[in-house]
Amino acid sequence: MRGTTGVSLMAFIGLLALLPPGAQAQNADTTFFVTSVGSGKGADLGGIEGADRHCQTLAEAAGIRGKMWRAYLSTQGANAVNAKDRIGRGPWQNAKGAVIAKDVADLHGAGNTLNKQTALTEKGTMVKGRGDQPNEHDILTGSQADGTAFAGAEDRTCGNWTKSGTDGTVMVGHHDRMGLDDSPPAKSWNTSHPSRGGCSQDALKSTGGAGLFYCFAAN
Repeated sequence: MRGTTGVSLMAFIGLLALLPPGAQAQNADTTFFVTSVGSGKGADLGGIEGADRHCQTLAEAAGIRGKMWRAYLSTQGANAVNAKDRIGRGPWQNAKGAVIAKDVADLHGAGNTLNKQTALTEKGTMVKGRGDQPNEHDILTGSQADGTAFAGAEDRTCGNWTKSGTDGTVMVGHHDRMGLDDSPPAKSWNTSHPSRGGCSQDALKSTGGAGLFYCFAAN
């Protein structure tokens, strides 16, 4: 029995070694990640509910189960939703166990540790940033620096996450905290600049994005 168990264990370890990077089970305590892929339709995420489903699907596919995932996105207009109000209390940590922020105030203050090295995908991989090819550091948020929604009629959420054409704009942040200069917007993880040329996948790519967004475990 002992020998059989030993052989089975060794065989299992050998199979794990053959898995491609990111395919092994991630930290079950993961409560924050950047989506490894977007919707493929630019900022059209199927509304905020579609974005939540995308977070949930990616997390469960990576082996992170038993959590209620919410996209860090705001909406505008009647019954506007603030991104900061839908992500739970924290603390949040990435797939490698590094704590991003201990609570909502920490996340939106100077205490968060969010940067290129810590803003990992659900697979525990880094997202390409400034200096990489292609640059994909523009992360969809539709939010102001304090995590609240934009007031007024100017679109900052691509029609509340339903547009993928040449009309509309979306506010993005830089997960790598890098931009064209050292100004606060260039270094902001959640409100750096609006998209240019619309809400399509090509429009997002033109300024350094791929339609990715942040996901937080709200429980």
